[in-house]
Amino acid sequence: MATAARTGLREPVQRIEVDVTFLRMDAPPATTKPDFPPGAGVARLAACSVPFYRYLYDTVGRDYVWWLRRTVPDAEIAALLARPEISMHVLYQGGEPAGFYELERRSADQGMNLAYFGLMPHAIGRGAGRALLRHAIDTAWAERPRLLTVNTCTADHPRALPNYLEAGFRITRVVRELWPVPLRLGLPIPDRLKAG
Repeated sequence: MATAARTGLREPVQRIEVDVTFLRMDAPPATTKPDFPPGAGVARLAACSVPFYRYLYDTVGRDYVWWLRRTVPDAEIAALLARPEISMHVLYQGGEPAGFYELERRSADQGMNLAYFGLMPHAIGRGAGRALLRHAIDTAWAERPRLLTVNTCTADHPRALPNYLEAGFRITRVVRELWPVPLRLGLPIPDRLKAG
């Protein structure tokens, strides 16, 4: 077990090693978009509260070691959500949240970034993932950015990278990163990711 400095204190962490794959898309896809399953649709949130954001982020990301924003204070999350260049889009299926994506508008040169994307555990394998990804892509391209980027890593769902590639993204680089995941977060960490 290792420790990491945070606000002057040291806390126990589990170091994990991940390969982060950076992808980009330079033009909207020309393929037919997949349909959502019956009773599913996406809503762009006019405003997203910090508790609802944490619910989405924590539920979608728990099994994939989404840890970084769990360490960010509520005031910083609120400031992030208030930024006009950030938008939150929630997939609802049968009236309940089933996934979400977060778009970040960057500078003209950097285009738009699909900052977060994922399904709730109960929605995985029910036919909504590809449709939600295409919804995110189409929503981004509707604003005519120069390019659209996304990244994924070896901690994510095993279908994440293949789905991005099938949707029309291409890999630009892969970087190995070492993350100090605080143990206090209680995240399940697969043995395959644990750094020696």
